Formats: sequence, structure tokens, C-alpha cells
Amino acid sequence: MPATGSRSSYQQFNDEDDEGRRPSQDSFYDVDDVNAETVPEESNSIVGQESDEKENSTPRRFSKTCVKNVFTVLLIFIYLVLTAVAIFLAYQTISDFLDKLNQPVMSVSYKEVDSFSPPGIALFPDDALLLSCKHHYHDNIPPLVDPGTPQEGDCETTEVTYLGPFTENKQKRAVVVRGPSDVKNKELIFIQFSQNETREDFSAISYMLFAKFSDLIESANKSEFMRDCERNYSMWTFSGGFRTWVKMSLVKTSGRRSEAVEFRQESGVVKFNDKRPESEQTVQLFFVVFEWRDPYIQEIRLIVTANPWSSIGILCVVFMALFKAANFAKLTVKWIIKMRKRHLKHKARELNPIS
Repeated sequence: MPATGSRSSYQQFNDEDDEGRRPSQDSFYDVDDVNAETVPEESNSIVGQESDEKENSTPRRFSKTCVKNVFTVLLIFIYLVLTAVAIFLAYQTISDFLDKLNQPVMSVSYKEVDSFSPPGIALFPDDALLLSCKHHYHDNIPPLVDPGTPQEGDCETTEVTYLGPFTENKQKRAVVVRGPSDVKNKELIFIQFSQNETREDFSAISYMLFAKFSDLIESANKSEFMRDCERNYSMWTFSGGFRTWVKMSLVKTSGRRSEAVEFRQESGVVKFNDKRPESEQTVQLFFVVFEWRDPYIQEIRLIVTANPWSSIGILCVVFMALFKAANFAKLTVKWIIKMRKRHLKHKARELNPIS
């Protein structure tokens, strides 16, 4: 009995112990199961938050990169425009400098004098005969006495024969008269010529003005001197049956290498009232007066307005701008390459956990 009792009590104790332990074991396993179930939910929530943060950060990075790229492209475009403007300015500066160098500007000034150097008046009468040559003052020319007959004169003259520079083997005869010099007292020279009947339809005598009468007198070869004058100076004419009043003005032109002297003239023509008998009117008369127009010498100087130093300064500024633009373009390209490499690294880091 005691044995059976002890066994039953032992079994009950084991049963109770088993029943007491089972709940604890069951609860243990239940906790593990709960932990096992709850852990993935937490991890999933963490992964979801990370994915949300990645999704939120990716557009921000994309927008920043896009803005930077747009800004970079805009800067490159602006510097390209500035470079094009700098190149255009360099070309324009060089072309303007060459134009001004090849086309100097004329500077005109007037110099007042009391008297001029006596010019040389070369007359080419051909068959005409010099009747008289007189100096007068204050435009006071007395009435003609016995026109058509030789009269006394007070002019200094010389005669030169030479071969013309534009006609081959044609000898020319020039009567050279010392011109007026006293411009203050209006000195003038009154010259008369006569010519018999001619076969020409029109009668005229040619004349030429050169700078100084003394140059001819002092010349060793007067014929060569007259050839050079005819080659370099202009020729004018005055007609028969008229009085031609020639008012001279002197123009000096200073070029880059040499100086030139030329005459400009204003002429007026008055008809001669021939009162001679009809038998004497077959001889044609020529009258010419030479006088200075005003006491001013017109001086023309050729001035090159191109300033090499200002052009060099502008070109230096332009080339500095080009250098800066090239340097900026170089740095921009390096920055783009650097940003590209950084973007590829970030992209590789994002792909590594997935793989």
C-alpha cells in the first residue's frame, strides 16, 4: 500500500511537474515565436524607412545635379559669347588700325604772310610776240596806249627752249617771267601778246606756274628744269581778244616722305573792246594779269590718326579676356569630369548592396 501510494504520488508529482513545466516551455516557445515574428516587422519597417529616405534623397540629388549642369552649360555659353565678342573686337581693332594707317587724314592750316617768294610764270606763246610786261600796284592798270605795238616793260624775263616730256622730238619755247611778290600792296603783272592770222579755229596761249623763279635762274640745266616742271605742274590757257585776270594761291602739301607745292587759281575774263582800224584788227591781241588772291599760304599735312599704343592696349585686354575664357573653360571641363566621376561612384555604391 505504501508502495502503491508512493508511486501514484510520484506519478502525480511528475504529471503536475510536467504540467507545470509545459506551460513554461510553451510560453518560452511562444515568446520566441513572437520575437521571431516581431523582428522581421521591425526590420521591414527600418528597411522601408531607408528606402523611403533613398527615394526622397534621389530626387533631391537629381535636382541639384540638374541645376548644376544647367548652370555650368549657361556659364560656358556666356563665356563662348564673350570669347566671340573679344575675337570680333580684336579683328575690328586691327582692321581699323590698318585703315587709318593706309588712309591718313588731311589737316589744313593757313599761314599769313606779307610777301611771297616770286613765282615763275612760264608762258608758251608759240608764234605770238611778247609786246610788254609791266608791274602795277593796287589793281591800278592804266588805259592801253597803241595796243598791238611793242612797249617798254619792267619785268624780269628769260627764254628757255627744251624738249617736251610728253612729246617726242618736239622743241618748245617758254618765256618765263618773274611773278609778283608784294601781296600787301596788291602787286600785279600785266602782260600783252600779239599774234598774226593763224589757221587754228581757236587762239590761246598756254602758261604754267611753278614755286620759285630763282630756282630756274640758279639751275645748272634750265632745259631739264623746265621738263621737270612741265611734268609735275598743271597747264592753263588764256584766250585772244580778252583780258584774263588770274588770281593765284599757294598750297603746300606735306606728305609722309616729301613736300609738294602747287598753285590754285581763280580766273575772270573780260572782253577787249578793239578800237583799232579794221586793217589792224587782223592781228589778234592777248592780255593776261597775274596777282595773288590773298596773303595766306594753305598748308596741308597728312596726319596718320592710327595710334599703335592704343591699339596694342586694346589687343592686350582682348587677349587677356581670351586667356581668362580659356582658363575658365579648362577648369569647367575638369569640374564636369570630377562631378561625373563622383556621380558614378555614388551610383556604384547604391548598386553594391543590391548585388
